[in-house]
Amino acid sequence: MSTAVVLNENLERAGEAEVPAKFLEAGAHNLYLYVKSYQAALRSNTAHSKNRSAVSGGGKKPWAQKGRGGARAGSIRSPLFVGGGAAFGPKANRNYDQKVNKKQKRLALLHALAEKAANGKLYIVDSVEVASGKTKDAAAMMNKLGERDALWVKSLIDDKTYLAFRNLPNCYLIEENELNGYLAAAYRAVVIEKAVWENLTKEG
Repeated sequence: MSTAVVLNENLERAGEAEVPAKFLEAGAHNLYLYVKSYQAALRSNTAHSKNRSAVSGGGKKPWAQKGRGGARAGSIRSPLFVGGGAAFGPKANRNYDQKVNKKQKRLALLHALAEKAANGKLYIVDSVEVASGKTKDAAAMMNKLGERDALWVKSLIDDKTYLAFRNLPNCYLIEENELNGYLAAAYRAVVIEKAVWENLTKEG
């Protein structure tokens, strides 16, 4: 049975919390589908090339049809010419969206958290808060945690805590409603407030 590590206010190990069975039953394929969909949604879809009808110029036949000894040509907008249109180039009207059902999104998150728990990288704390608003205090919390990088999940982010965490490159602070399978899987460790954990375990 996988367990999450419960930390005290000094981020020291204070116990363990059992991970519910529904976390362990969530399949890995749900996480694969969700990550694929998430990354596809991040694509900017701005690559766009002009075809021969969109390139300006070329109204005149560049040379006579016969008598020149070379290949015939009808327009300098042809893809064969430098500055001509692109044949089969990228278009900005492509749709990269990949639909994932709500239930699969939920299962993806549960599986990602179960993986973290299995590796001992899922932490539960009473509160994620930096009252001073200073980055050095947030960095000290990361040092106490002893992880390379971490996702911190808070019920509602206050201004001070946001300011403290925002400039640290090895951690990311999010609210409960932003937690998803991709973010949970992307970071080496996940630190969750107790209230968020209770909501996760009681739902469904």
